Amino acid sequence: MAQLYYQKLGQGHPLIILHGLYGSGDNWLSIARNLAGICEVYLPDQRNHGRSPHLTTHDYPSLTYDLKEFVDRMELRNVILLGHSMGGKTAMWFATEYPGIVSKLIVVDVSPASYSFNSSAPAHYSVHQEIISALQSVDLLQIKNMGEADRLLQPLLPEKRLRQFLLKNLVKNEYGVYHWRLNLKVLKQYIPQLAEGLPPETLAHGSFRQFPLLLIRGSNSDYVGKKDLQVFHSLFPLSQIVTIKNGSHWLHAEFPDRFTRIVRKFILG
Repeated sequence: MAQLYYQKLGQGHPLIILHGLYGSGDNWLSIARNLAGICEVYLPDQRNHGRSPHLTTHDYPSLTYDLKEFVDRMELRNVILLGHSMGGKTAMWFATEYPGIVSKLIVVDVSPASYSFNSSAPAHYSVHQEIISALQSVDLLQIKNMGEADRLLQPLLPEKRLRQFLLKNLVKNEYGVYHWRLNLKVLKQYIPQLAEGLPPETLAHGSFRQFPLLLIRGSNSDYVGKKDLQVFHSLFPLSQIVTIKNGSHWLHAEFPDRFTRIVRKFILG
């Protein structure tokens, strides 16, 4: 288990927000501030991300154990879990392993099922391989500022918004040398495991009626299909589905106000 770095805002019912791949708790600060009036919001960095430990494994059992250590260390119960992408799948793993600890579950644009047989899986795998290879190609000893890093990445990652997001992970150490807060080597190795779903026995037999679930997905995203919705309703009969029109996989960044209103209504409902 890793002892996760975290930030805490507000008071009230405990809400843990779990970021996605290449993210950190920092990415959710603005949304957390808007929810801090109704919740005690925790923003952990998951292992191999942000300011949390770099370890040699990165799969959902490991991420789930990390979260259990965090919940126990903070002495939290009846928690609301909100997770995006990798964080959403971690939240579902945790909720099915420890249903008595969770009061509500909010999943953002990710399926509980495996992507191994999804028609888009090879494309997603290829994209992540390209992203990590691009980050690894930057000669960190030679760059003097973020602008230079951005220029080096541009031919490999043409989308400016993606580069800006990824470059949030590039920081200077105490000697003034840039380094990635991402454990790129391990993340690249474990990309196939991050496409996996909940354990087959859970998908086949599990039904977790103890708490309601809200799925928020983007209409332009291919991460949650019609078959995935059936899995949600089978596993979590109290599921609610909200689709944000024109939203991509990063819908919380594209429509933060609407996203926050949806989450707030679900929490208070």
